[in-house]
Amino acid sequence: MKRTIPAGYLVSRTATRGPDDGLGEWTVRVGDHVLDPACPLVIAGPCAVESREQTLAIAREVRAAGGDMLRGGAYKPRTNPYSFQGLGEEGLDILAEAKAETGLPVVTEVMDPRLVEKVGAVADVLQVGSRSMQNFPLLREVGRFGKPVLLKRGYAADLEEWLSAAEYVAREGNRNILLCERGIRTFASGAYSRNTLDLAVLAAVREVSWLPVLVDPSHATGDWRRVPAACSAALAHGAHGLLIDVVANAEGRRTARCDGGQGILPSQLRRIIREARGEPRLRALRP
Repeated sequence: MKRTIPAGYLVSRTATRGPDDGLGEWTVRVGDHVLDPACPLVIAGPCAVESREQTLAIAREVRAAGGDMLRGGAYKPRTNPYSFQGLGEEGLDILAEAKAETGLPVVTEVMDPRLVEKVGAVADVLQVGSRSMQNFPLLREVGRFGKPVLLKRGYAADLEEWLSAAEYVAREGNRNILLCERGIRTFASGAYSRNTLDLAVLAAVREVSWLPVLVDPSHATGDWRRVPAACSAALAHGAHGLLIDVVANAEGRRTARCDGGQGILPSQLRRIIREARGEPRLRALRP
């Protein structure tokens, strides 16, 4: 396979090698959790922080289900400028409360280099969304800030562009980087799913880089009915973890101000986590 990134890149597999298996010697650590394909990381929560009640209710369900981290957007990049843009600082305060109550580390998105310090005061992992993947000032700033970075793949980014974005973070001294595949635009996008989930890229990343790769089946499929199967497929392809949207109940799908239709129920999350932890599947993953 033709190399897609220069060997000199810090995120290249040839940049650092472990003593035995050739894997990079840099281990990505989020709090006390070291990423390991044998025990995938499960990050779950609301797509957007919409209220204190909604976020705390979902955070409790994520903890009860065995989730490792809580996701939730305080700031939401939206294609339509009139769509709900998140609660901003109020949303960060709600995430801080959820973190204090449940003990779950927080993953939330930052879009503006000027907000990195403010968001980073609450977040344990700074998410760089697909729309910001090539926001180079932002990549440099989160790299300098030092907290782990979850870097989503851009809508139409190839592997070299994605890993080059990660290199912007790494060259600032921060190698705690988690890649996240969230689907790309193809001719099929919108026909039966929001985007096309590119699971083949997981193996391609492993060939050239030591960076771990998570999968976001929620934003790829855009439909809660397709999320469990996409989770199973991602795990089968060796994903290091999953990033999943959750609603507290079926009513939450109808009332959510952001992407309610892709949120799974807590009961589904429990089953997905059991599968991720290697427990046998007793039935189809259904609500």
